[in-house]
Amino acid sequence: MEAFQMSDSSPQQNGVVQSSPTHYSTIAASPSSQEEPISTYFEEKIPIPDDATQIFSFRKLWAFTGPGFLMSIAYLDPGNIESDLQSGAKAGFKLLWVLLASTIIGLLLQRLAARLGVVTGMHLAEVCNRQYPTVPRIILWLMVELAIIGSDMQEVIGCAIAFNLLSVGRIPLWAGVLITIIDTFVFLFLDKYGLRKLEAFFGILITIMALSFGYEYVMVAPNQVEVLKGMFVPYCEGCGPVQLEQAVGVVGAVIMPHNIYLHSALVKSRQVDRNNKKEVKEANKYYFIESSIALFVSFLINVFVVAVFAEAFYDKTNIQVNQQCNESGSPHTDLFPTNNETLQVDIYKGGVVLGCFFGPAALYIWAIGILAAGQSSTMTGTYSGQFVMEGFLNLRWSRFARVLLTRSIAIFPTLLVAIFQDVQHLTGMNDFLNVLQSMQLPFALIPILTFTSLTSIMNDFANGLVWKIGGGMTILMVCAINMYFVVVYVTALNSVLLYVLAALLSIAYLCFVGYLSWQCLIALGVSCLDVCGRIQVGQARHIDIYLLSNMDGDGLVEN
Repeated sequence: MEAFQMSDSSPQQNGVVQSSPTHYSTIAASPSSQEEPISTYFEEKIPIPDDATQIFSFRKLWAFTGPGFLMSIAYLDPGNIESDLQSGAKAGFKLLWVLLASTIIGLLLQRLAARLGVVTGMHLAEVCNRQYPTVPRIILWLMVELAIIGSDMQEVIGCAIAFNLLSVGRIPLWAGVLITIIDTFVFLFLDKYGLRKLEAFFGILITIMALSFGYEYVMVAPNQVEVLKGMFVPYCEGCGPVQLEQAVGVVGAVIMPHNIYLHSALVKSRQVDRNNKKEVKEANKYYFIESSIALFVSFLINVFVVAVFAEAFYDKTNIQVNQQCNESGSPHTDLFPTNNETLQVDIYKGGVVLGCFFGPAALYIWAIGILAAGQSSTMTGTYSGQFVMEGFLNLRWSRFARVLLTRSIAIFPTLLVAIFQDVQHLTGMNDFLNVLQSMQLPFALIPILTFTSLTSIMNDFANGLVWKIGGGMTILMVCAINMYFVVVYVTALNSVLLYVLAALLSIAYLCFVGYLSWQCLIALGVSCLDVCGRIQVGQARHIDIYLLSNMDGDGLVEN
């Protein structure tokens, strides 16, 4: 891969640093750098039809359709489904407005990610690689990899449970975990048939989820007035700590850190002339419309799950479910003790109770939906991992090697739990994994706000004052909510040793988040925080905060 040198001259006027266009000169490339790079998602770019006379074109929207739906799959992974069903079982319809607000916030954050990819021609990991010094860059990469591995583990758990339910227990959980290794590699060969076919396959998986969970919704027939009231009235009457923790869990499950990196990369798959401001503006518009449609579909599927469990199982006790399962002849009656405690459900128990109350068909259709959620999320997680590794480390691996590494790391602890523990412990891992991903959220949200606010990177498409303030407040709120979720989880562990360990890790964690926030605030215009007047970035001492004033990924490759 070719290396580049950057000119370090930036004029200064009236005490304000002005970035001059960056000039690149090629260092002598070795013969190996001339070799054809390993193919990725971008080996094929979709052309955009020219409808210059129309303000809005469905042909263009169709050409841009794809990346948003791949991104939306992260809103439908098994971790999200479990959060949905627990929300319905614990709070009824009362937290639907939290789900709606979280999805809207997610859409606004995805907009920033898409704009960064469209305007610069580089995805977030590549920009981080060029903007942050070596040590913060490596730490950031490790944190994002942790989030991807955590998400991958949830997908493995979901698929293993789905196989177990579909086979009526004949496929043990550990065998289901191993099956996910094989099927992931099989599905990865699909992108050899073309980008549009791959996107169509993801569309089929989303359709399967919509039909599966939609079937459950129609069968249970929840009260539509209560659904609308819960969705649009931001109030939770009679809610206590349990419902508050669940509301926080909904936010943490919906907004995924690695999804920001993924979406900023996926938008590079369309042919957009970044030297043409009109084309860039048009691409931003159509990507936002497509993302809105995709997240609306994912929101409806999440609503289906919440409403089903709110209508059928809210305020149900274990003994009520036990009796119903006995009457229906379910082999899983022992999952529910004969006491009057409130029913606790997860994606495994959720399928069982649906089967007890609404028949075996409900259980099998639920399992099919969970399997589609797990398989689709597995594939998008693989792409996220590949983009992050290539961007942060300039390390190009084949997709096969990348999947083998991440999937092995994800499967090993999951397999141990599946072999030596029961299904409750396996599904219980989801709580820990949601906490893990909540902790990684600042490492996606702070960089995306930082870079999309810099005119030296985004030019005319940099965030305006409203977006800077609104984005900053939104990210602060989301991170605070997720930190509360982490604190609640840690305090429930009841171990002094774990408290001490958590305190030490928290100090290091908060220091790094503070560093990223410091640079973000300077990028947002709080220049008084730039006490040194210059910031060390990468290997070069630069007067401006960030390296590049005109970033174009394709231009770099061409040079």
